[in-house]
Amino acid sequence: MDLDYSPDELAFRDLVRTWLRANLPADLRDKVTHYRSLVRDDYLRWQRILAAKGWVAPAWPTEWGGTGWSIMQRHIFEEECGYAGAPPIVPFGLLMCGPVLIKFGSAAQKQHFLPRIYRGDDFWCQGYSEPGSGSDLASLRMAAVRKGDHYVLNGQKIWTTFAHMADWIFCLVRTGAESDRRQDGISFLLVDMKSPGITVRPLVLMDGGHEVNEVFFDEVKVPVANRVHEEGKGWTVAKYLLGHERTNTARLGTSMREFETLKAYAARQRKDGRPLSDDPRFCDQVARLEIELLALSITNLRFLEAIISGRSNGAEASILKIKGTEIQQTLTELMMQAAGPSMQAIASADDTAAADDITGALARRYCNYRKTTIYAGSNEIQRNIIAKQMLGLPS
Repeated sequence: MDLDYSPDELAFRDLVRTWLRANLPADLRDKVTHYRSLVRDDYLRWQRILAAKGWVAPAWPTEWGGTGWSIMQRHIFEEECGYAGAPPIVPFGLLMCGPVLIKFGSAAQKQHFLPRIYRGDDFWCQGYSEPGSGSDLASLRMAAVRKGDHYVLNGQKIWTTFAHMADWIFCLVRTGAESDRRQDGISFLLVDMKSPGITVRPLVLMDGGHEVNEVFFDEVKVPVANRVHEEGKGWTVAKYLLGHERTNTARLGTSMREFETLKAYAARQRKDGRPLSDDPRFCDQVARLEIELLALSITNLRFLEAIISGRSNGAEASILKIKGTEIQQTLTELMMQAAGPSMQAIASADDTAAADDITGALARRYCNYRKTTIYAGSNEIQRNIIAKQMLGLPS
C-alpha cells in the first residue's frame, strides 16, 4: 500500500488548507484550540460557512449537495479541518441521520429533511441509549404503539448529547414484542422535539458541563410517515448508522494538532529552569504516543483502501474507534502532566488569571474525555466485534 499522497491529493490538501486559513473564523478557532465550550450558534455558524462553500456534506451524493470527492479527498478534508482547529461537525444530522435517510428514507423524507439538515435549519440529536440499555442496545424498552396514522411513544432515553439544543431526535423504539432475537421488533423514528409529552432534563458531567441529558417521552404522538425503513426492521438502520458513528470518533487531525500543542507545552521552562521535555520518563511517554498516532494514521489509510477496493467488513471501524479514543485520552493525561508544573510559563509571564483559565480548561477536558472509550459502543464491545468478525472467534 502506498502511504504517500499523490500529487493531485497534495494539491487538494493545499487547496483545503488555504481555504481554511481564509474562512475559519478566528473566534471559533480560538474556542476550539483553547478548549472553551461551544454553543449551538457556534456549531451552526461553521456548518453554514461550509454549506455556502458546498463542502458541508462531502460524502453525500452530489444530487443532495455532496462534493463528488474521492474517499481519500474526504479523509484529507476531515484531517485538515481537525488540524486547523475548526469546530467539529455535530454528527447527528449531517453524518448520521442524513446518510440513513439517503440509504433508507422515503422520497418524501429525503425531500423534506435533507435540505434542512444540509443548511443547518434543524439541529439533531440521537435517541439510542436507555437506562440499562447502552452497549447492549438491543435490550432497549422504549415502546411505540401504533394507533392509526401515529405511533404513541412512552419511555426514556439517556446520555442524549445536545438534546437541550435539538429540534429533532432520531430514536430506536420497540414497535413489536421482544422475541428470541431481541433485534427484531425495533423501529427507527424521527421525532420533533417540540412534540407535547417530551421532557428534557440535564445531566451535569464530572467536568461541570451540560452536554448530555435524559429525555422522557410521555404519550408522545409521532406520525407513521416519520418511520424510516420498515416497521420492526430498525436494527438494520441502526447498524448502518453505528458504522458511521464509530468511524467518526477517531478524530485523527484533531489528535495530531493536540499532539503538537502537547510538545509545545512540554518545551516550556518550569520554575527549576528545565522543561518537562528534558525528563526521560515523560519523553518516553510522548514518543510512545507519537508511535500510536502514526500507527493509527496508517491503519486509517488501510481502512480507506479496503473501502475503495470493496474489501471492508465493517469491523475495521471498531479498530479506529478503540485506538482513536484511547489516544485522545492519553493526550489529555499527558497535557495535564505538561501543564501542571509549568502553568505559569504556559500563560503569559506572571499572568496568574490566564494560567488558571488554561489549567481549568485542561482539567475540564481531562474529565470530559473519560467518556470517549464508552460512547458509540464501549471499547470492550468493540473488541468483541473485532474478535467475532475479524478473528472468527465464537460469540
